[in-house]
Amino acid sequence: MKTVADLDRTDRRILNSLQKNGRIANVDLAREVNLTPTPCLERVKRLEKDGFITNYVALLDPVKANAALCAYIEVQLVSTTTEAIKLFNQQMLGLAEVQECQMVAGGFDYLIKIRVADMQHYQRFLGEKLSTIESISQTHTYVVIEDVKSVTALSFSV
Repeated sequence: MKTVADLDRTDRRILNSLQKNGRIANVDLAREVNLTPTPCLERVKRLEKDGFITNYVALLDPVKANAALCAYIEVQLVSTTTEAIKLFNQQMLGLAEVQECQMVAGGFDYLIKIRVADMQHYQRFLGEKLSTIESISQTHTYVVIEDVKSVTALSFSV
């Protein structure tokens, strides 16, 4: 499997630029990475085809999107059989408030990140959704007070 380390400097510069601004015009991108527009566009298409670029998205302001409260929830399951894990994973996919869900090693099984409007919304989420999942034995919640750093770009050398 090819990784970013296998790419040349120009491809890495293209990826860095697109992570900062996915809407950059091809002409501007080409100028930024010292190419003419046609080869630049060909490289972007190849990076998409090879799976380095998986999607283009708009990042919204959570406050304006009515999702100002961010919380991380440690989840411990009753059982970690293959079937229990598959079922839990499927249930997480159906919860709109869950932004991220990672299975982790350590003192608990999953770490989920949620975004909701406020503490009342969190309370409803916990009481009406998360607590109804029978495979959960225990949760611990950490409410974010301040976003000190929040980035979406992956870091690699150019």
